[in-house]
Amino acid sequence: QVQPVESGGGVVKPGEARRLSCAASGGSFRFSTVAWFRQAPGKEREFVAAISWDEGTLLYGDVVRDRFTIRRDKRQNTVWLQMIALEPEDTALYYCAAGAVGSNYWNDYHRYDYWGQGTQVTVSS
Repeated sequence: QVQPVESGGGVVKPGEARRLSCAASGGSFRFSTVAWFRQAPGKEREFVAAISWDEGTLLYGDVVRDRFTIRRDKRQNTVWLQMIALEPEDTALYYCAAGAVGSNYWNDYHRYDYWGQGTQVTVSS
């Protein structure tokens, strides 16, 4: 079974950019939807973006639309989340998740079977 492995988190200043990566360990993302969620302390897990591995169809959460870009690299078996114009409100633990999820449920974290450990993004001046 596939195990998502996130990397790329860190501390950035407001307005800066950061790129997160999610690599497939022990398997492939083929036939899966791969999504990013985030969770800040004391808050619910929030949908960020999703991509279907085979078709490349995209979906973004409202809070990150036009600032974040999700894309996949089939050769590297990796999904990237490019983030620009970061704000303190983007501070959270960012998770990568994968699973055979119907398109109507891409923003529902309960539907995903495989999760990474998360990578922390902190936006602070």
